[in-house]
Amino acid sequence: MTRANYKGEDMVIAVDVDKIYPNKCHALKKVSITVKRGEVVVIIGPSGSGKSTLLRTLNQLETVTGGDITIDGINMYDSATNINALRENVGMVFQSFNLFPHLSVKKNVMLAPLKVSNLDKEQVEKDAISLLTRVGLAEKVDVYPSQLSGGQQQRVAIARALAMKPDLMLFDEPTSALDPEMVGEVLEVMKSLAEEGMTMVVVTHEMGFANEVADRVLFMEDGQLLVDDVPENFFENPSHPRLQKFLSSIL
Repeated sequence: MTRANYKGEDMVIAVDVDKIYPNKCHALKKVSITVKRGEVVVIIGPSGSGKSTLLRTLNQLETVTGGDITIDGINMYDSATNINALRENVGMVFQSFNLFPHLSVKKNVMLAPLKVSNLDKEQVEKDAISLLTRVGLAEKVDVYPSQLSGGQQQRVAIARALAMKPDLMLFDEPTSALDPEMVGEVLEVMKSLAEEGMTMVVVTHEMGFANEVADRVLFMEDGQLLVDDVPENFFENPSHPRLQKFLSSIL
């Protein structure tokens, strides 16, 4: 896919990332990945493979036991790094929408920029309306989350993540909690972000999205990265026996 503003520098560099939980569960085992600016990288694998854990290390929702992670040239584990400032540059969308039920859709999107930026409220409101229009919800800016479908709520969550103007977006199975008929509307928003040049790392079970939109697809199992390849090879000529078995069970 041709990207807008594709620059090609490394946005994410993770080297030999280990994650061992207190219960001795070894969730990540020497995982190394690189994501270039403007790339869309999709991570797939069976449940418990470590894919969501890896994603969450990229904004330090999970700390690592070993290894290093650099985001846009900043080492996340350098003692001089302001992790909160770094997180402002990394948007994240989860399975659950986590919208504030007592706030309108617009105010949900405005909340973070008002708290951390010096912008005036009028500008933040204009930006929120623009973002909601961008995700196809121009007519819903003043309604409350309970009045929206699951797909609409997830699109609000995407707009909220974009409100901080991140350079990197992380998606952790963003469609897995949705009814099947609502999946497409969320994937369309994600496709449009990719076309605009947003750097994205996506954990998903949506193989069609991975095949159509990703620049690279990663396969994880048991905390290890087994395959990192372009979609054509990944799906049509899988190189690893475990990936072959996984794809045959779901396609």
